[in-house]
Amino acid sequence: MNLRPRLEQLKLRFEEVQESLNDPNATNDMDKFTALNKEFAELTPIIEAFDDLVAKQQEMADLEEMLAEPDLDAEMKEIANDDFHALKKVIPELEDTLQVKLLPKDEADDKNVIVEIRAGTGGDEAALFVADVFKMYCRFAELHKWKVEILESSANDIGGYKEIVAQITGQSVYARMKYESGTHRVQRVPATETQGRVHTSAITVAILPEAEEVDVNIDMNDLRIDTFRASGAGGQHVNTTDSAIRITHIPTGTVVSCQDEKSQHKNKAKALKIIYARVLEAERAAADKERADARRSQVGTGDRSERIRTYNYPQSRVTDHRINLTKHFLNEMMSAGEGLDEFIDALTAEDNAKRLSMMAEENSEA
Repeated sequence: MNLRPRLEQLKLRFEEVQESLNDPNATNDMDKFTALNKEFAELTPIIEAFDDLVAKQQEMADLEEMLAEPDLDAEMKEIANDDFHALKKVIPELEDTLQVKLLPKDEADDKNVIVEIRAGTGGDEAALFVADVFKMYCRFAELHKWKVEILESSANDIGGYKEIVAQITGQSVYARMKYESGTHRVQRVPATETQGRVHTSAITVAILPEAEEVDVNIDMNDLRIDTFRASGAGGQHVNTTDSAIRITHIPTGTVVSCQDEKSQHKNKAKALKIIYARVLEAERAAADKERADARRSQVGTGDRSERIRTYNYPQSRVTDHRINLTKHFLNEMMSAGEGLDEFIDALTAEDNAKRLSMMAEENSEA
């Protein structure tokens, strides 16, 4: 795939953006200035990689010319030959890196996320695993210096959750977390099991990019907002006022309830965050369906019915079924979030490889 023409066009655009930002009057239009800054930040790593590639290609050409000189002494020839072969190996790697950087970017990658974790088959054991997976994501967020805020939860009496919804904010959260959507299966001996038998339970995880009002058009007249008195397991969160909020998005039938806060205003704000995220995700799913061929070529990132990973406690084994990757650091991953990046890196690489293959096919057909 010949990347040079496109990269040269991008470099010209990069120089135009740089010149515009250096204009003394650039800040007169702050919206335009912000957009230029964003474009500059997106282009910078591509142009830096392109400049590095061009420099190494020129260096390789110079070495090839040097090696062709008949009077080159043996010591210099050996050094030049070593450098030439080193560059011959590095340059294709740089070209592969640039190809990945040129892939169309998911506009949601830079967004914060709404994480929804629900117990599936397995009763109390599934609810306990919801709590374990949520703890794993909290530790993973700490490693990346992200912030986690619980928006809504439904706890049971033994320390688990029937459902927990949280917001994770930080840099490029969706880009890292989007591959977590799907069914997570656990195999272990439940704390309530007296015979020591291994049980299999399942939970579902949905990772939704956080939506702003500008991302999705919701008519407030399409929302029905009800208030009710908060309640919880064991009498927790019981209020004497109607502070709990239930919001229904009538066109889609989406219903969200929030009661964790004592303030009706705060519960409403949290519920609206979830409503916006779910409606945006529905719109993204509809767009993905229209691009069915592209969706089939990608690593699964959205279908919560797809079994994506198994956590086997007796063998301390974690297996991701989408890429057939197995690791034996389950305890470290569940307690500290360590190792999850390895799965995400592998999934990202697999997704990029499939998208590159598809792009190559499209170019060959054209």
